[in-house]
Amino acid sequence: MKIKRELLDMILAVSKDNHPDEVVALMAGRKGIAEELVFLPFEGGRTSAIIHMDMLPLGMRIIGTFHSHPSPNPYPSSADLQMFSRYGRYHIIVAYPYTMDSWKCFDRNGREVEVEIVE
Repeated sequence: MKIKRELLDMILAVSKDNHPDEVVALMAGRKGIAEELVFLPFEGGRTSAIIHMDMLPLGMRIIGTFHSHPSPNPYPSSADLQMFSRYGRYHIIVAYPYTMDSWKCFDRNGREVEVEIVE
């Protein structure tokens, strides 16, 4: 997977701004490059974030999801794995303290995926 640096910077900032609550959004793009966030109504709290996929506009090319963990643990929970299996191919989890060293990407089965950051 590839992600635009600007998008990754936005993901980190949104996560930090919403701490200690979790935040969730979709990643859209084309040709395997995540280029933008799609925010749908969601319910976020200190232990979970639930996105309302029924509000997704038709025709959106969703690559995957991103969400934050207010703890230093960037690994998926069983609830995260359920979400991964339904929405997109790639899923980023950003953990506290929301830095370039505190995020990971996973495939729909929860296996860690390497990400290339592109300009």
